[in-house]
Amino acid sequence: MCKRVLCVPLALGVALVLAGCSTTLSPSPASTAVPEPTNLTVRKQQVAGYVNSGEYGREIARVALEANKFLTKQAPRLAAEGKKIAVVFDIDDTTLTNYPHILANDFGSSSKIWAAWVAEGRAHAIIPVQTVYDTALRLKLAVFFITGRTESERLSTEKNLRDVGYEAWTGIYCQPDDYKGTTRAFKTGVRRKLVAEGHVILANIGDQASDLEGGRAERTFKLPNPFYLTE
Repeated sequence: MCKRVLCVPLALGVALVLAGCSTTLSPSPASTAVPEPTNLTVRKQQVAGYVNSGEYGREIARVALEANKFLTKQAPRLAAEGKKIAVVFDIDDTTLTNYPHILANDFGSSSKIWAAWVAEGRAHAIIPVQTVYDTALRLKLAVFFITGRTESERLSTEKNLRDVGYEAWTGIYCQPDDYKGTTRAFKTGVRRKLVAEGHVILANIGDQASDLEGGRAERTFKLPNPFYLTE
């Protein structure tokens, strides 16, 4: 007999006894098992394997070649129309690689560790993208860097760029040190400003969706980045 009837009014208790307490003993539905995500160590090994296999570099080279062909074909046409033509580059893991820093910190970081890396200015150029930069200069296009790095990191960033061969540009836009918005909003706002100043942004090149979304460019070129996401 179900002992739980002792806790209810007599009439209801009798009814439950006569029913054999069947309504009080119904099992709860079995919960659906949630699949365990792939272990983080395995994910890190997959990313390292992607880089070490050469696939990462080959994809960067493919995108860069496509961008070079596009600039070479389209820039003369716009120049003949008297347009002020510009190309926009992101910096981190677009024109400069942070992979040694990422690997040294086991795919993690902190604001302090990142600031030290930027201050050292030891990031190398991503050579296929540097050929796009060289093409833009050869075609006499305006070159702009728009970065999520802050104004306080400007001097070390500019030195790092020059040290690895990015020696000329029309402008570099860094986020204000007290900026509270998203990288996407900041970069879109800068491109909007450039267009308002009369530039036609022929190409916008970056490794994050936040580098490219928001329009204001004739064409975007997305490089691979399996390391992190920026909003």
